[in-house]
Amino acid sequence: MERSGDTAVWRLRATAAQRDRRQPPPREDGERGAGGKKRGGPRRRPLLPLPEARGAPLVLLYLLVLRALAQVSHRQLLSSPPAAAGPRDFSAARAREYLDNITAIGPRTVGSPENEVLAVNYLLEQIRGIAGESTDAHKISVDIQRPTGSFSIDFLGGFTSYYANITNVIVKLEPRSGAEHAVLSNCHFDSVPNTPGASDDAVSCAVMLEILSTLSKSSESLQHAVIFLFNGAEENILQASHGFITQHEWAKSIRAFINLEAAGVGGKELVFQTGPENPWLVHAYVVAAKHPFASVVAQEIFQSGIIPADTDFRIYRDFGNVPGIDLAFIENGYIYHTKYDTSDRILTDSIQRAGDNILAVLKYLATSEKLAKSFEYRHGNVVFFDILGLFVLAYPARIGTIMNYITAAIAFIYLSKKVLQSKTRAIHNLKKLFTAFGLTLTSWVCTLVAVLIVAVFVSLIGRALSWYTHFYVSVSLYGSAAAAKLILVHMLAKKFFYKNMNEQYLGDIFFDASLMIWSIALAVMTQMGLCSAFICTLWVAFPLLTKLMIHKEFHQKGATMKFIVMYMLGMFVPYLYMLYLSWTVFEMFTPVMGRSGSEIPPDMVLAGFIVVFTMILSSYFVNFIYLVKSTKTTLVTLTTVFVVTLILVCSGIFFPYSSDAANPKPKRVFLQHTSRRFHDLDGNVVKSDAGIWINGFDYNGISHITPHVPEINDTIRTPCEEQAPFCGLPWILPVHFMFRKNWYLPAPEILPRSPIQFKVLSKELMALNSVRLSFEVSGPSHMSLYVRPHEGSALSSWSLGDGTPVASIGGDYFVFYSHGLQAAPWHFWVELTTPEKHSDGIVSVAIAAHYFFGEDQKSPQLYALLERFPNWTFSSGWSCTYDLFVF
Repeated sequence: MERSGDTAVWRLRATAAQRDRRQPPPREDGERGAGGKKRGGPRRRPLLPLPEARGAPLVLLYLLVLRALAQVSHRQLLSSPPAAAGPRDFSAARAREYLDNITAIGPRTVGSPENEVLAVNYLLEQIRGIAGESTDAHKISVDIQRPTGSFSIDFLGGFTSYYANITNVIVKLEPRSGAEHAVLSNCHFDSVPNTPGASDDAVSCAVMLEILSTLSKSSESLQHAVIFLFNGAEENILQASHGFITQHEWAKSIRAFINLEAAGVGGKELVFQTGPENPWLVHAYVVAAKHPFASVVAQEIFQSGIIPADTDFRIYRDFGNVPGIDLAFIENGYIYHTKYDTSDRILTDSIQRAGDNILAVLKYLATSEKLAKSFEYRHGNVVFFDILGLFVLAYPARIGTIMNYITAAIAFIYLSKKVLQSKTRAIHNLKKLFTAFGLTLTSWVCTLVAVLIVAVFVSLIGRALSWYTHFYVSVSLYGSAAAAKLILVHMLAKKFFYKNMNEQYLGDIFFDASLMIWSIALAVMTQMGLCSAFICTLWVAFPLLTKLMIHKEFHQKGATMKFIVMYMLGMFVPYLYMLYLSWTVFEMFTPVMGRSGSEIPPDMVLAGFIVVFTMILSSYFVNFIYLVKSTKTTLVTLTTVFVVTLILVCSGIFFPYSSDAANPKPKRVFLQHTSRRFHDLDGNVVKSDAGIWINGFDYNGISHITPHVPEINDTIRTPCEEQAPFCGLPWILPVHFMFRKNWYLPAPEILPRSPIQFKVLSKELMALNSVRLSFEVSGPSHMSLYVRPHEGSALSSWSLGDGTPVASIGGDYFVFYSHGLQAAPWHFWVELTTPEKHSDGIVSVAIAAHYFFGEDQKSPQLYALLERFPNWTFSSGWSCTYDLFVF
């Protein structure tokens, strides 16, 4: 009985094994048949989907931890407090003393006694003291340059600049035996009107004075000279650097430069421009800098023109053909160029950090063999980026191109192998991959459109910049909306389009879709020659390696906690770097939105940035939507956060600006008490008026000011004088395209004690139906010239720039003029081709005089109006005149 029973059982088991061997292979897409049962497949325990209660909090916690690490890195100025500095070490305490004394002079506008006399005398006094304490190993030479010149530039839409008798203080530190070659260190001691200019750029000049002192006391002889340029007219659109690099005899010896600038107040100084095409300079920074902070991403963003700013780097590069490094403080840009830019807001650690870095890099360059032959080492761009401020990775762009293409190729081979692993189902697999690829891109487009609609709505109801003082409002509003929209699109796709698909297979295919997107982006950006493509390399290489490492775990056990932990560890590098980079981008861009003009809705810009970063950060977590059992709770939570935040924003509870003494975020308003006169062809005044011309520097205009100053309202919007260049308004720079909304409050005529003098010296008929008009102008230190040829006429040449007129946006011509002390009258000529009939003249010429300092700066009416502005504004004002002539 027992034996026969055993035989029967054995036969039954053998029969079952044969039946199992005859089963068809499991379907790769995991499609389910009727009743939800899998078609085919081995008999194994089904892999349960990941519970939402585990997955969502874990992803959120992961991102928050990485975010905290990135923020700590940004806020960490020095790894350890500096020890007491000796005479040959950089001392932040001594540099701060220089800084306090420079800013104590007050605003240092070009042409003012504060800039041309007091600041210059202070610098010379300190330099003489440093020279008296220098060792015998060095020789110090000092020169005061007061150049006159002119140049054209395509910044701000294009214009021409003319300067006369501005001031440069130049110091050359060289070996006792002299030096043929030199490295330049540049700062500027002038400031914009009505601001002390501590960060922009007095702190850099203080750092340079201390570096000069430190180097001069060293017994080690330098191989090359170090030239310290304290330039006195950078805020006048880079004039002093042009005067130095094109006219000073020492400029011929310069082979490289370091430019010290600011786009914020203190913090870390970011290397945001290098070159052009001198990898050895980046290598010098990588080797020498003690506390590195650098990014080629910042370089490509800045050079794209997105940020409305420029530095002396452009002048040395374009007019001097010299390679260099551009550094700038970027923290707290809210008070950049305001009265709050005071020395006490710049931390001592920030000064020490900058001094350590710049001193080390200058010493390295001044003893480098490559400096003498810098042009021989100009061979392509370089990819560079710091890792959490600990060190910098840098390699030639051509090496990066090879790495990028190899990485993309490996990813495409991996994807191709997956598609072709079953030749009979290759087309089917390819369709599934491209469907997931298309759905991912569709979710991105839908998310971007939906969030931008919200941003437009917020702007239209007058709640723009609600996040300006409270940045995390933007994250709660636009970030939650972006995440919710992404989840919603994929949740609907999972429910209706993929309802018969296995969760494990879907998670796998959407991971591959994200990998495919990043691989394509990597190939495209590399082909475009963008050094920033290294980011795509991180987002292809690390996810692919992670996938290969956890492949077995995932396919055997599914989305277990072990799988999630391994997955997140594998993604650690790209996610941490992206959060680190995003913090830098938002720290730079958010304050810029407060001075970006009246035409660009800042909410759309910031919402766009947030959506882009949300898409990037979600790209390898989208597959979790298909791995979890449900995403309803997450979606409801995000939607609730969005709705509540939107209601609060609409209610006006988040006021955009702040007068907090410790951390102000003011609204910028510029006011000009203006007198205008319009002359006809015979020189008669056909129209004149006077008023206070008001520009709100952000998208909100004057809407928040009207309740405090009721007469400033939309009934006094400035009409454009169509017949006059630049709408007949006294622009100090050609930024009219950024500020189309402005206001003109009627006020008494102003009568400056030093009025402008505008004379026509001659009118000469030239060959080929052209006329040359020669002019003489005398006036204050800052003037603007506007030229508009009439219909049929053309401005063919002039005595400014390189002789070729450069038109601004809109077709009018703009010339920015400034002078130092005791400048001679300004002489120039313009030459125009003329039509046969020109009864209404051939050209309109306007001249505006700007009184930035002195007794003519502010009228009693302007003073009184400024006093009424709320304390959360930074209102900068001056007087000006505008005269239009027709010839």
